[in-house]
Formats: sequence, structure tokens, C-alpha cells
Amino acid sequence: MSAESYLSRGVSPTKDEVKAAVKNQDKGVFPGAFAKLIPDIAGDPEYCTAIHADGAGTKSSVAYLMYKETGNYDWFKGLAQDSLVMNTDDLACVGAYKNMSLSNTIGRNAHRVDGKAIAKIIEGYDEMIAKLSDLGINITMCGGETADVGDLVRTLIVDSTIVARSKREDIINAANIQGGDIIVGLASFGQASYEDSYNSGMSSNGLTAARHLLLSKYYYENYKESFSETIAEDKAYCGKYRLTDNLPGTDVSVGEAILAPTRTFLPVIRDVLDSYRANINGIIHCTGGGQGKCRDFGKDLRYVKDNLFEFPPLFKAIYESGDIPMKEMFQVFNCGHRIEFYCNSQETAEGIIAIAGKYNIEARVVGHVESRPEGSGNEVVIRYQGDEYIYS
Repeated sequence: MSAESYLSRGVSPTKDEVKAAVKNQDKGVFPGAFAKLIPDIAGDPEYCTAIHADGAGTKSSVAYLMYKETGNYDWFKGLAQDSLVMNTDDLACVGAYKNMSLSNTIGRNAHRVDGKAIAKIIEGYDEMIAKLSDLGINITMCGGETADVGDLVRTLIVDSTIVARSKREDIINAANIQGGDIIVGLASFGQASYEDSYNSGMSSNGLTAARHLLLSKYYYENYKESFSETIAEDKAYCGKYRLTDNLPGTDVSVGEAILAPTRTFLPVIRDVLDSYRANINGIIHCTGGGQGKCRDFGKDLRYVKDNLFEFPPLFKAIYESGDIPMKEMFQVFNCGHRIEFYCNSQETAEGIIAIAGKYNIEARVVGHVESRPEGSGNEVVIRYQGDEYIYS
């Protein structure tokens, strides 16, 4: 599963070498779960604990560019939500979403990212925590660290770590995904009832590819600090857009679309589990690895996705750059849906779709799961616009 346009820019879409490096590590108390779970830190045998780390990735480079182009520090604020949600929604995939504790880490080049930018990031954390509290989801901010690492970091890195405890009986274990399961996908784009504006669906994966495929050579010529010198000139900022250009098919700019804060699906996941927990065999967060992410879970399964959402405008623009084939698009980007429920009945699927609709989030049955012969391994089959793409 190679993705050349991503690899050529210094990023592995599937992180196979990382998986190989950790393959001998203990898999935790629920092997095969979407997030690693360990014995409870409080020592309660009925509970387990998740300690999860993730971040906004290279989206911070786009926020830096928008700040430089507009002089507006507010572009840094959304990075906090990106960093936070990449953790919370991973943990929600195992059913751990109650009473979370958060610590954040910011690494910056102080020559380029000043205290006003840091203040906006912290403000972003506070605002997102307050918004989630209004939705009935509690997160305690435990402080963090801002490190000046200018000789290593060109601009900015925004990361978070979350700790959550959950009853073992409530855990959703993706190892239980099986043939016959129905896959329900939740749209990553549009405007959920709890969002303040249109969301392009970009989230926080594929940003290295997105910004170099969309943005023009202007950024190569004027902002050398925004990318690595290891990227060849013909791979750096190859697109046709400036950040302030309108994104075709929308009322937002290209920069606004790329920086749309990563949508959280916590309210939907909570409500679905409250109603249908016994009928949910797994939840997958289509982040690193895109639509091929599910291949890492379950045993001897074929994931067939034959009713995907049509590409929303941002992903359409990325594909129309002409520098990335369709098969690779599905490896790098969520391409329109980011959370997948694996359920065991049509009634449950319809219930999930209805719950998502309450939050103005489109949902649909995007595919199904088939069993394969023992020892065959897993594969993903995507059928889209008359073509078929196989990932094995």
C-alpha cells in the first residue's frame, strides 16, 4: 500500500515501518481494539485505562502561512481543536469518552511563533473544552508544556495527550468486527449543529499532501520555513491556489477550507452507544491511512465500500490537481467520511443514521464486511464511480 505523492513529500500514509517497530509490544487488555487499553491506573479490575497522544500534524504550517498572509493570530486557534479531537475521537472508538483528562505540548520556533500565537492556541483549547461541556462531555485541562525548539522545528507543533478510564464491559473492541457487518459512515463535511461554520472535512490527516498539491509556487518562493528542504522542488507547492482564493463549489477560501477545525463526533458516538452498544462490533476513525484504515482490524475480512460519499469540494480540488491518482486519494484522505460504525443489523444502521441527523450530520450505509478464508488476511475493496480499488 504505497502512496507515492505522499511518500515523495516525506510522509508514510500507512506507517508500516512504525507498525513493524511496535509489533512486539504488549497489545494491552483488549488486543485488536482501535486504541490501546491498559489495566486501570486506579487498580479497579472492572475498569481499564487509555492514555492517548496525537496532534494537529502539519496543519500548523498552514495556520502559520495564513497568519503571515493576513496578520490574524486567530488562525492558530483551531489547531487546539485539531489536536484535541484527534485524541478524543480515537478514544471514543473504544467507548472511552467520559471524564477525560488533557495535557498539551506545544513545540515552537520562537523566532517565528510568538506569545500571541501561543495564547490563541490555549484559548482554542479552553473554548473547545467549554463547547464539549455544553454537549455533556467533560474534559479536565491539566496544563501542559510549551517548548522552544527552534533548532528542530521550523514553525510550530501542537500535540495533546488524553487519559480516560472506562468500564471493561463498555469497551468497543474492533477485533470483534466480522463478516456480515454493515458499515455506516458519518460525513466529515457540512455544518454540524454544534459547529460555527461550514466544515470542509479536511480534519488533521493528509495535510502535507493537501497543501503541496493545492498551494502554488508562491509559497515555495516566499516561505521556505513552511516546508522541509528534503522535499524536491518539483514536489513542493505544486498547486494553483493562493490561500485567499475561493475554493470552487463553496463560499470559503482555500485556506479556510484546509484549516476547518477537525470535527468531533463525540455527541453522535455517545448517543449511538447509549442506544445500540450491544449491536456495535467496532468503530473505526478513518484518519492515518484514510479509507484503508479498517484493514488493520479484525481477522480474515474483506471490507467492501461501495456507497461512499461523493467527494466534497476540498477533496475534489485536491484530486483535480492531477498529481494524485484516485487509489492514493483513498489511502491519504478520509474523502468525505471519518467515523465508521460496524453494526450487525439494518435496524441499527438506520438508528445510527437518524441519530447523526439530529446533529445535522449526514450518514449512510457505505458498505459491508465479508469473511475470507482462514489465513487470507484482510483487504479493503473500494468501488467508486465505476472503478474498483483493492488494498491488501
